Amino acid sequence: MNKKEEDKNSKMTTSLQQTMSYMNEHIDPDTSFDIVYRVIEVGGRQACIYFIDGFCKDELMMKILQYFIDLKPADMPENVHEMAKKATPYVEVDLKDSWDEIIYSILSGVFALFIDGYDRCILIDSRTYPARGVSEPDKDKTLRGSKDGFVETIVFNTALIRRRIRSAELRMEMMNAGKSSQTDIVLCYMDNRVDHKFLEKVRRRIQEIQVDALTMNQESLAECLYQRKWYNPFPKFKFTERPDVAAAQVLEGDIIILVDNSPSAMIVPTSIFDIVEEADDYYFPPITGTYLRLSRFVISILTYIMTPTFLLLMQNPDWIPESFRFIMLKDESNIPLIAQFLILELAIDGLKLAAVNTPNMLSTPLSVMAALVLGEFSVNSGWFNSEVMLYMAFVAIANYTQQNYELGYALKFMRIINLILTAIFDLYGYIAAVLIFVLSIICNKTLSDKSYIYPLIPFNPGQLAKRLLRLRLPEAKKQI
Repeated sequence: MNKKEEDKNSKMTTSLQQTMSYMNEHIDPDTSFDIVYRVIEVGGRQACIYFIDGFCKDELMMKILQYFIDLKPADMPENVHEMAKKATPYVEVDLKDSWDEIIYSILSGVFALFIDGYDRCILIDSRTYPARGVSEPDKDKTLRGSKDGFVETIVFNTALIRRRIRSAELRMEMMNAGKSSQTDIVLCYMDNRVDHKFLEKVRRRIQEIQVDALTMNQESLAECLYQRKWYNPFPKFKFTERPDVAAAQVLEGDIIILVDNSPSAMIVPTSIFDIVEEADDYYFPPITGTYLRLSRFVISILTYIMTPTFLLLMQNPDWIPESFRFIMLKDESNIPLIAQFLILELAIDGLKLAAVNTPNMLSTPLSVMAALVLGEFSVNSGWFNSEVMLYMAFVAIANYTQQNYELGYALKFMRIINLILTAIFDLYGYIAAVLIFVLSIICNKTLSDKSYIYPLIPFNPGQLAKRLLRLRLPEAKKQI
């Protein structure tokens, strides 16, 4: 342990001069313009304040400082505990004597007050973070339901969940990870419904994270929590930007992980059925919700098998029944079918990347141009067959029937593997690719080490019906 680490683990003294010397050496307010410190007099004693400019509420701090400056020596408490209880006009007040905890609190935005003769620092949590307003998320939109969404400030996100679950069993457990970033992480769960063994496992893994910073927020945390089978593309976590979805998962006994600076919640454990579910399934009557859910399942499977199956049939035209001969290619292929499919798979991703980086005012005309050039002209020029363009257009659009990006790309990678194996080994390659697809799902595990396709394996008919069909809500049954 070096000298600086030993100093951080030591306790503060009652001497204000030693305190200021230590603080100025470690956080260097003379170099960092946003770290503000000021020497004042409180009740006839010398005192010093430290805070981060932009993290404190200016009007509130002016009132508190005015109160401290006007404090008379006769009203000055004898010890720091009495000072915090009787002479500090604020609700969120804490006392710390560890340098490590004091510096962490200051850098998190807490207002720190050091008073000569007191052996502890008075921490006043009057911070406010720059944040955008709560609005409907762009990705997790629904036709019905609430229109609020998570933001980048973790306190706002916990409040959105608290607003929906007013139970004494709801827990919001604060942790942090990252040696330099000290990123705030909140575990949200119902104490009487959560699997406590799994909760302890998640808590221990977060505590054991040895990284300098969670640079990419939730994705960095996800990769630290789930390190095995990185080559399996199927998602191990479900992310949502909707507080109502997060609250529903908490009530079902799952754990919600919130990461500061991230406008979404991570849901664990997650199975393939959890990922395919969406909020609209429950904002409509049971029969409509069931139709939406089953449609999403069927379309997801079609996005995987449509183009490889078409390629297989084109390689074996004798297998096509007479009533389906219309699917045969009408024009001669100038480029092999497998090359057409692979080029279009790459081109679709190129269009997605272009759409992300296109200014809003240009998105519509550029989309029309891309549709004309890559659609009609590419067929007329002989690069692609119209049938190939039709099936790839269906695949590109159908991927957006479910909101999980990771699942869409997992299906895409498996589809490309199927195309390549089918082109090389014909029917045997097609069968092998389907087996790889099935095994990738079956052999995948959730963070809790349970089956990724439960309740299919192990088989539970009641739970399987609940996953496939949108049944009546439990609270509606109890009212009958």
